[in-house]
Amino acid sequence: MNNLHVAGNLVSFMVYIAPLPTFYRIFKKKSTEGFHSVPYVVALLSCMLWIYYATLKSNEILLITINSFGCLIESIYIVIFISYASKKARMLAVKLLLLLNFSGFGFIVIFTHFLVKGPKRAQVLGWISVALSATVYIAPLSIMKRVIRTKSVEFLPISLSFALLLNAVMWFFYGLLLKDFYIAVPNVAGFIFGVLQILLYAVYKNCKAEEEEEKLPTHHVVHPVCSLPIQDDNSHVEIITLEDENACAIMEPKEKMMDHSN
Repeated sequence: MNNLHVAGNLVSFMVYIAPLPTFYRIFKKKSTEGFHSVPYVVALLSCMLWIYYATLKSNEILLITINSFGCLIESIYIVIFISYASKKARMLAVKLLLLLNFSGFGFIVIFTHFLVKGPKRAQVLGWISVALSATVYIAPLSIMKRVIRTKSVEFLPISLSFALLLNAVMWFFYGLLLKDFYIAVPNVAGFIFGVLQILLYAVYKNCKAEEEEEKLPTHHVVHPVCSLPIQDDNSHVEIITLEDENACAIMEPKEKMMDHSN
């Protein structure tokens, strides 16, 4: 049992460091491009809740240690994201942090501490953690939708998808052996969405990306046309046509000057 818990922590460690190539890319390009902050904000809240849940249980030091590391690394990711995000993406990330990680977590702690007593406290918090853990796995749905729409896996990090799948399998069996419903159940969703992400990557990895931005229509520019009478010395009149706005503007004053001189 203890060996499985240690193995689960090692896999969770892999999950937390899996986005490192993504954030190195963000740091190098000084732009978050098409990446989203939602998975990292939700993952941070999940770590915070699991630490709180572990403090209500006994012999859960490994659960506390791995989620403490998760809080640290997810916070670093979020800081990097906010530093290089566009104004709109930055504001969304800050709003999510305030709503979920501060207001939401604070409300959960106050609610479970003052309104729920005894063993029910761990049960209520367990259900909340189940829902949020499932949300962590569901969070990449927007990326999956984008992969299908653009036929590009550029913003679907396969290393993270594989790590999440392996993590879900390990923690599911740990929760099953421990008979902890709250640990086992959300990892079923993790397994399903992990498999779906890997399948999407396999299907679209060799496809040519389609441009998301619509191309501007091509317009044919029609120049203004002006006809000018030109009289030669033999009193023959010749009509010439100019398809140039500037030429018309230049020639017209000359004609007027000739009229005044006559």
